Amino acid sequence: MILIILQHHSPLKNYAIVDIETTGGKTNRDRITEIGIVIFDGEKVIDKYETLINPERSIPPQITQITGITDDMVSDAPKFYEVAKKIVEMTKGLIFVAHNVRFDYGFLKEEFKSLGFTFTRRQLCTVRLSREKLPGLKSYSLGNIIKHFNIKVNSRHRALDDALATAELMKIIFTKTDPTETIQMMINRGIKESKLPRGVTMDYLQKLPESVGVYYFRNDYDVIVYIGKAINIKKRVMQHFSKVSKKAEKLARMVSQIDYVETGSELVALLHESSEIKANKPEVNKAQKNSNYPYFVHQYYDKHGYACCGILKDTVKNAKGKDIIGYYKSIPSAKSHLNSAVHNFQLCQTKVGLNTNEGSCFYMGIGKCNGACTGHEEANEYNVRAQDSLHYLKKIFDKNIVIIEEGRSEDESAVILIENGHYLGYGYIDKIDSKLGIEEIKEAIDLKKHNPETNGIVRNYLNGEKRKTISF
Repeated sequence: MILIILQHHSPLKNYAIVDIETTGGKTNRDRITEIGIVIFDGEKVIDKYETLINPERSIPPQITQITGITDDMVSDAPKFYEVAKKIVEMTKGLIFVAHNVRFDYGFLKEEFKSLGFTFTRRQLCTVRLSREKLPGLKSYSLGNIIKHFNIKVNSRHRALDDALATAELMKIIFTKTDPTETIQMMINRGIKESKLPRGVTMDYLQKLPESVGVYYFRNDYDVIVYIGKAINIKKRVMQHFSKVSKKAEKLARMVSQIDYVETGSELVALLHESSEIKANKPEVNKAQKNSNYPYFVHQYYDKHGYACCGILKDTVKNAKGKDIIGYYKSIPSAKSHLNSAVHNFQLCQTKVGLNTNEGSCFYMGIGKCNGACTGHEEANEYNVRAQDSLHYLKKIFDKNIVIIEEGRSEDESAVILIENGHYLGYGYIDKIDSKLGIEEIKEAIDLKKHNPETNGIVRNYLNGEKRKTISF
């Protein structure tokens, strides 16, 4: 891992080429084990510095196999705080130019942060510089560059030797071309890109669409770690890495790839995001991992055979084996819905769990309950009305409708299906087919499993401004 530091007042003459070895690849977990600095004036090495560093943690065997650095070798080496001043002095006023800048610079910055020191330098990536000025190579790793140009190296993956090899690389670049303009451009870009995750370039972000959709952040193992919805995908993704926050830093460490899906419709984006978060359970989507509907109403039969309702917290244990009627944001909202069922179907407040007192319920006293609570009404008679109320309680929407939204192009419309009281899915049709019948539209629907969140998303969307719908 190579760092090259370019002097600010004479950016194309004096360089400090820095290589670090570490205990692993994560800045928040691993530590530096060796650092080598070579001062290079564009023609020759004029100074150099190297030292092992005690990482204050064990070195994994697989890392030792690569670097040759063992726990015994670093046991008596200085700790980072003992060499920090030297590093600051050698890099002060210089520009970091790095072979994979975010790795090396990130480790140094993290080490200094642990000492309470803010280490800030402008940076440039020599991987990109090599790609720009030495096109056509099979690979731009330092190992392949050494092999391709027959650069002499005594010990690969040792800090000073790799730093000296990089000095030779810089000689080759300056011999073959004038990189002045490219270097200056990359330095300026590096100021912005220093906050980006490794593997994600400003060029890639600039190519993201400025349209409605859902975006995915993946880690090195292609695992989705974050899912988001955006009116403008490009703008929203760039906002993640322009902020200074713990979440932004965590994403910058974890993310190595960004994918996206254009939806055309904001409503479809909201629905797609919700279902994808539930399916993938991304690590960083903490707020959306927890259900917005943490309570459920279930039906059961008491020892006398009456159909009853209860309200419980939605946990795996509570939900197991239950006949669940619906989910709710709060206990009051669940009680309110049950109370409306009591009123509409002449149910007993006690049997639906709204009365915990012994004896008759309030509604029996005013003639609106037939006496299920006192045994005056037989269970089989009461249960007929209780069963009739289930469709009412389970129903989220009163009408069967198709919501018509903007599609992913000018020639397309998004269609969202609401039927039998629930959101059932979405799809796309050509605008020229906008006069299709309901059955034809249904054929375009990608059916989804509805849940409280998706039903709530559609309901809130319909409660806003007037939407284009088709009733059936």
